[in-house]
Amino acid sequence: MRTILNIIWLVFSGFWMALGYALVGVVLCLLVVTIPFGIACLRMASYALWPFGRVLVDRPGAGAPSVIGNVLWFLLAGVWIAIGHVVTGVLMCLTIIGIPLGLASFKMVPVALWPLGKEIVPVSALRKDGIPAHAVRGW
Repeated sequence: MRTILNIIWLVFSGFWMALGYALVGVVLCLLVVTIPFGIACLRMASYALWPFGRVLVDRPGAGAPSVIGNVLWFLLAGVWIAIGHVVTGVLMCLTIIGIPLGLASFKMVPVALWPLGKEIVPVSALRKDGIPAHAVRGW
């Protein structure tokens, strides 16, 4: 079912969303100061391309630089991108067929608001308590 939803998502909005994130990511990687934001945009492009079956989790060890970067991102771009995802999600939810796609658009809001210090992992990589298996010491 995830594959079918991902294909439908890809056709109707995922490709264009991922293309936009990727283009912005490449532009942001041109300057040394904005490289972390560019990498975050490229990660978001990957997530926007194929969102079903993957989740957003906190990256272990992300510290103060991630928080400062997220505040800057939030103020300069995150709010506007998140509003776009919410509006798109609401429009998609107007039809019964579009509800799963609208939910996927809502799922993009947290990564659009706070992309640094996060990691996108497959659902299969999570333990029962929601923590990625590779983030636990001793694994």
